[in-house]
Amino acid sequence: MSLEQEINKRKTFGIIAHPDAGKTTLTEKLLLFGGAIQEAGAVKSNKIKKGATSDFMEIERQRGISVATSVLAFEYKGKKINILDTPGHKDFAEDTYRTLTAVDSAIVVIDVAKGVEEQTIKLVEVCRMRNIPMLVFINKMDREGKDAFDLMDEVETKLGLSVTPLSWPIGIGATFKGIYNIWEKNINIFTGDNKQKISETTQIEDLASPDLDTLIGTDYAENLRNELDLVNGVYPEFDNEEYMKGNLQPVFFGSALNNFGVRELLNAFVDIAPTPQSKETDVRIIEPYENKFSGFVFKIHANMDPKHRDRLAFVKIVSGKFERNTNYLHVRNGKSMKFASPNAFFADKKEVVDESFAGDIVGLHDTGNFRIGDTLTAGEKFNFKGIPAFSPEHFRYINNADPMKAKQLEKGIDQLMDEGVAQLFTLEMNNRKVIGTVGALQYEVIQYRLEHEYGAKATYEPFSVHKACWVEVEDENTEEFREFKRVKQRYLARDKYNQLVFLADSAFTIQMTQEKFPSVKLHFVSEF
Repeated sequence: MSLEQEINKRKTFGIIAHPDAGKTTLTEKLLLFGGAIQEAGAVKSNKIKKGATSDFMEIERQRGISVATSVLAFEYKGKKINILDTPGHKDFAEDTYRTLTAVDSAIVVIDVAKGVEEQTIKLVEVCRMRNIPMLVFINKMDREGKDAFDLMDEVETKLGLSVTPLSWPIGIGATFKGIYNIWEKNINIFTGDNKQKISETTQIEDLASPDLDTLIGTDYAENLRNELDLVNGVYPEFDNEEYMKGNLQPVFFGSALNNFGVRELLNAFVDIAPTPQSKETDVRIIEPYENKFSGFVFKIHANMDPKHRDRLAFVKIVSGKFERNTNYLHVRNGKSMKFASPNAFFADKKEVVDESFAGDIVGLHDTGNFRIGDTLTAGEKFNFKGIPAFSPEHFRYINNADPMKAKQLEKGIDQLMDEGVAQLFTLEMNNRKVIGTVGALQYEVIQYRLEHEYGAKATYEPFSVHKACWVEVEDENTEEFREFKRVKQRYLARDKYNQLVFLADSAFTIQMTQEKFPSVKLHFVSEF
């Protein structure tokens, strides 16, 4: 196969949603159709003792939530599909924002009863900023919830999307009968007993045919015909170009837990979703079909395997072909590196691969060389843009609870911060360590992982900071900057990369500081 054919086979997407909308369950079911797993596990069901394949950290199984982004790949209809399952919980939003830099399209999952929720709104905004094509999957149709038309209106008004349905529900909740597939013109009847297996569909070309009445009963058939007439009148026809530009979002209905409506989603996805896209750097735009390899690190995960203290850097390949045991340039530190065992993923199973192509995600074993946002190339010097660290919203001092384990604690904090779980600030005045996170739940995760993965115990102390601001000055030798450092010395810290950070205790302080020291610029994002 030529390079171009290999790249055109690939579709890389992320699944985004509010917690509990059924994202991880949908991922499982997509794998079931891809033949990657024989039987799907539900995230919270007590009857099946099998946990979801994509949740492999201990804490995820206990809580029933996804904490880290997992990468899963499978083949379907001659295409290679890479899924990035992201955490929905807002305390882990940063991980999700970064993951969205590595996808070419997204599937937004919405719960039929709860409709559009706040986390969904934020994530969709990020996709819209980057013009990422989106599909919408309305989940849990077998439960009581909002009317299909109301939901479509809500998606349009709250998310600011323009939608067009490619499948339509017949009834809802207790009266849920199945789904009419507008895209392929067939009907899938819901029986409710096929959670683990794959159900059959019935082809119906002509909605006026009496077969429809036999299948679902006259009342439902009449209702479906009327609703579909309305759909055709109200919503635009699906237009691939508009979808690719991020201006039109197709909508599917189904129930992931009951494995229903998922095949319709997947079949349409394989037809319409974009192949790998070009990406901007500080020098030029990189096209996927270029012969030379380039890629960037969007995630680092420590201790993928608790038996071996390994760190894995997840690299999204942007152009060309990545080969094992080939030298590539690590742009930031100017070193040439080669990788003997690059990994491809299937949830917690990894295998060593000889080559990967643009659109794929590879895991590289890392001994501490990589940071999030690093660029790897075949030799050319450029950096991919737009992988920020945001200002944290919660701050606490971290203390060592076991003096004998100081080394383990330091190593643990160091590795977890590289992973982007949280940010570490060291105060200039007394070298005390402060951990800043986007959400409060992260502190529990850090404490849990320090103890279980590194054998170190830590305690926290409150530290009242409103926001961390990265400091930028043209000239460090001015009187004004020296005065700024003298007045604010108690609130100055260094981040992990030794950039100066001002930890402001209120929004008012930030405003006053900017008025008093106009030459000192303050940023809420580390990438200025």
